Amino acid sequence: MFKPRPKQAEVLAYRRGFMGVAAVPGSGKTATLSYLAAQLLAAMELNEDGEILIVTLVNAAAANFARQVNEYVRADGLLPGYGYRVRTLHGLANDIVRGKPTAAGLDDQFSIVDERESNAILAEAVEAWARRYPEAPDAYLAPAYVSNGRYRTQKWAEILTETARSFIKQAKDDLLTPLALSRLLDAYPGELLLAEICAEIYSDYDRALAYRGAVDFQDLIRLALKVLRDEPDYLASLQRKWVFILEDEAQDSSRLQEDILRALAGDGGNWVRVGDPNQAIFESFTTADPKYLRDFIAADGVDGRELPNSGRSTRSIQKLANQLIAWSLAHPQGAIRERAPLSTPYIQPTPPGDPQPNPTDDPMAVNLCGEAYSATKEGLMVIESCKRWLAANPEGTAAILVPRNTRGAEIVKLLRQAAVPYVENLNSTSSTRAVVGALARLLAYFADPKNAAKLAEAYRVWRRDDRDDPAAVAEIKRVADALRRIKTVEDLVAPRLTDWLEDIIVEEDGGEAYEDLLAFRERVGAWLRAAEMPIDQLILTIAGDIFRDAGEIATAHMVALHLARLAQGRPLMRLPEFAAELYDIADNRRRFSGLSDDEGQFDPDAHKGKVTVTTLHKAKGLEWDRVYLISVNNYDFPSAEANDSFVGEKWFIRDNLNLSAEALAQLKALGGGSAYREGQASLSARIDYAAERLRLLYVGITRARAALTISWNTGRGAATEATPLLALRTWWEGEQTQEMAREPQR
Repeated sequence: MFKPRPKQAEVLAYRRGFMGVAAVPGSGKTATLSYLAAQLLAAMELNEDGEILIVTLVNAAAANFARQVNEYVRADGLLPGYGYRVRTLHGLANDIVRGKPTAAGLDDQFSIVDERESNAILAEAVEAWARRYPEAPDAYLAPAYVSNGRYRTQKWAEILTETARSFIKQAKDDLLTPLALSRLLDAYPGELLLAEICAEIYSDYDRALAYRGAVDFQDLIRLALKVLRDEPDYLASLQRKWVFILEDEAQDSSRLQEDILRALAGDGGNWVRVGDPNQAIFESFTTADPKYLRDFIAADGVDGRELPNSGRSTRSIQKLANQLIAWSLAHPQGAIRERAPLSTPYIQPTPPGDPQPNPTDDPMAVNLCGEAYSATKEGLMVIESCKRWLAANPEGTAAILVPRNTRGAEIVKLLRQAAVPYVENLNSTSSTRAVVGALARLLAYFADPKNAAKLAEAYRVWRRDDRDDPAAVAEIKRVADALRRIKTVEDLVAPRLTDWLEDIIVEEDGGEAYEDLLAFRERVGAWLRAAEMPIDQLILTIAGDIFRDAGEIATAHMVALHLARLAQGRPLMRLPEFAAELYDIADNRRRFSGLSDDEGQFDPDAHKGKVTVTTLHKAKGLEWDRVYLISVNNYDFPSAEANDSFVGEKWFIRDNLNLSAEALAQLKALGGGSAYREGQASLSARIDYAAERLRLLYVGITRARAALTISWNTGRGAATEATPLLALRTWWEGEQTQEMAREPQR
């Protein structure tokens, strides 16, 4: 049975009206909200069709909510699953639109494209636009890159896709159709080049969706609000149906999502919003903003509450997190301070007698490293420490939190070399990346069959089953090096092997090497003949030749399906683009949807005795006994200082412009906002990004139960210690000095 803390009891006393709750990490907000739903079901008499609507962020959270509510309802002797509905915000929008599709301007049989298909459609629209305007990159490329073909095509297409995606999301959040944007552009007195580019791509993207009879996730939100506004009778019926609305993770709500729930609640309705603005870490990827929850809690007529008690961490770790809040409130950069990236309440320990008391405090278990490590040395230091800790705590849980998936992949390699047991919670697992990487290298060779270096990589893939045999590894390297020296690749695939073979055959294995290369030549010929097949058939053909493990074959089938879907959405896609897609997945730059890596369902306690490697974003909502927070430098955690660099500012774009930020500023100018001045939005984006990274650092710190190590590295040699880490380290060292001074003399 749920035993509430005093502050949780205040929330559970709710019966009607609007209530906003600011909850700290580990405060049990989801359990509290679930129990509140069960209490309302038991105490309130709902009409026959009435329900409690529970809204959360992602599918995994919705499933967890449903499970908890079912447990509490069953304990009260009620029927599980009856009288409440758990939905994600997108699932709720889908319910609303499906109820009145014609009011949304849709056919009854409309479909919804997922993120993968949406990205493919957008990439096709960008490619089509870039072909129409081949000189367009000149307006934004830095002078040194204007004549560089790679940057004028591939890199330009990548950043234009990213810019257009941000623009389209915001335009839909502003309820602006392509036609409405076109009219605004015609009426605008000056030139807004990025807005014109993105508006045209938006039009092509929207047309492609309409051709498929489909909408994307952003459309669902926009159209749901349109239906509610245009159909008052339908809205009234939903308001009668959903008597109470309980919203979790409200810090990640966008303006449109808030407008939908506000409409459903009505002026005299019942709406509870719970979240932690300090854990709003998805602004860079969505139109969400924690200010909406903050403003709601502070609004007149809203019962503002707090859940400040947390039993997750030791008092030392809580103090460190609280100091980060205090430091951010007095941030040395006034522009960041004004954004209020972190705010109160401070984390408080659990009260005496709490069923979840704080772990025993040990200040020595908090280690803030000031040493300037290289990326490799930092990884080795952390892994050696983790290895010792796991040996001493075989039933404990540990995690290495990384800022980026690529850094996670590097750490996984080091863990494997050190024979440290690990589990991955990244975009994909190492086994998945190995399969995808092998297929990517083969596609790259098929796309450029006269390239000797790519032929050598194809040979390595063909011999992948021998990679654990030290003798075979040496032989593979020798043959691959020789293949790279071929002046004309036809020397291998022609009817006979030529004199270059003598350079790599030694007396003791000459016959074996010769037969090996004959077999490889035959296989290469078959592959090149198969390269004209549809991409999914090609993948399945080569997979049958290079994979033996059932898991690898299953992954290859998923790759084939993934690329077939891409080809359907982008009919002009060719082998180089397919290879680039797989390289992105293999390098952990892109999530491979459809595989068995079930994000959102990860349970750290199911992996005791192993170290989890996960990104900070995926760590949200999770906790471990020991946490290593790495790469806390001024690249991954900038503070908008002169020597900081920002991921949104690409080195090949002139004047350090953040094109996504500039495009959004032009969109705002079209809507009647402030006048557009080039460069101002890029500077403002630095502040927003720095604020979000502060919240990400806060999330990382609050994942640790008992032990925490934070370190940084110099990256490629230019990065420095992140300013907030330096501030925390200085404060922590002072705290420990004072604590030692307070100890009685022995």
